[in-house]
Amino acid sequence: MKNQIGVVGLAVMGKNLAYNIADHGFSVSVFNRTAEKTKKAINEYTGSNINGFFSIKEFVESLETPKKILLMVKAGEAVDQTIEQIVPFLTEGDLIIDGGNSYYLDTVRRTEYLNSKKLNYLGVGISGGEEGARNGPSIMPGGSKEAYSLVEPILTAISAKAEGKDCCSYLGPNGAGHFVKMVHNGIEYADMQLICEAYSILKNLMGLNPHEIADIFADWNTGELNSYLIGITADIFKKKDDKTGKPLVDLILDSAGQKGTGKWTAQISLDLGVPVPTITSAVYERYLSAMKDERVKASEILKGPTKKEIPDSSFIESIRRALYASKICAYAQGFSMLRVASEENNWNLQYSEIAKIFRGGCIIRAQFLNEIAREFDKDNQMANLLTAPYFVDSINSYQADWRSVIAKSVESGVPVGAFSSALSYFDNYRSKNMPMNLLQAQRDYFGSHTYQRVDMDGVFHTQWD
Repeated sequence: MKNQIGVVGLAVMGKNLAYNIADHGFSVSVFNRTAEKTKKAINEYTGSNINGFFSIKEFVESLETPKKILLMVKAGEAVDQTIEQIVPFLTEGDLIIDGGNSYYLDTVRRTEYLNSKKLNYLGVGISGGEEGARNGPSIMPGGSKEAYSLVEPILTAISAKAEGKDCCSYLGPNGAGHFVKMVHNGIEYADMQLICEAYSILKNLMGLNPHEIADIFADWNTGELNSYLIGITADIFKKKDDKTGKPLVDLILDSAGQKGTGKWTAQISLDLGVPVPTITSAVYERYLSAMKDERVKASEILKGPTKKEIPDSSFIESIRRALYASKICAYAQGFSMLRVASEENNWNLQYSEIAKIFRGGCIIRAQFLNEIAREFDKDNQMANLLTAPYFVDSINSYQADWRSVIAKSVESGVPVGAFSSALSYFDNYRSKNMPMNLLQAQRDYFGSHTYQRVDMDGVFHTQWD
């Protein structure tokens, strides 16, 4: 009896996805380039639906036709190398699925390459980390509908469920799935940074301790900020260090890591001409955090405000409102980027479906994604979430607190780069007139770049001096 699907790459995500697939009654072949990991994965699984193989040839030959192979290897060159190892053993109509965080243009290239060999290829974004992979991730498939149909029963079965719906849905051709996953990660960067800045305000402006902050985040998680990230943040502040008994968060070095998908989002936004300043700010904050030695030295000579006015407890609600308003802007930026990319690549993305996929399994799952889905159900061509009636009401109600929180933080020397970028994005987006008339005049002055006028048609140049 041949197995129904194969998984290559048995690190944390690959191994747990294989277990998840097997748990749902599908027979799975597994392979890893190091035999030890293959043996370990087989031995740790208590079921009977997984078989390990120690050569690519035997692994591929163990699969039923058309063969379906899920790659869970490191993005980049490793994907290309693995494909080249597998292709000689495939026949027309077989399917390779890349479930890693691949760059979407690499997925476009690989799709064209494998299609030329009459093979199918899917680029599938998978979010949820180890827990999601094991118990139900958010899955974002991109490729041909025919290729997706070959593996749809497996992907929908193992995906997370939210509101009774699978958190997996066909998104569009070639690189669409990996592009959506990349933007998901960009939004994740922004969401996490905004939460960190709210924490910094509570700690450094209001003087609250981790225990008090834990209670605040737990309370916030019962309302419109309800989300996976807010929930785990409350848990983090409650955790005590086993060795010292101190709050563990206070003992963690303030130097953040990253794997590159947030940076890709920022870079590609420039290529597309889509402003995503809150996402970009979040990427830069991680770079700044990594400059620990420089920051320590700078703190000794660069002085901030010496007097801080500590707000009363009512300010906590203002921070919550500022966080929510900033979060809306971050998601608006991400979905705006999806819209422009969809138009440019003819992907025909359905943004309500994307919001629904994000509701379960993934890192940015949040209650207000239901509202995003509802707004896009009404108008899939909506230019920006900021114009959706539900969010118009929220931001109009909250913006006084939003501005107050940022102003008090700046006056006190508490960095709020992501909060500030979100507010600036909002103010620019709602501006009928921006000061770029002066910028165009400057460009024409030094470079004869010309300009248009508001009172007549045509293109103009002036001899300014």
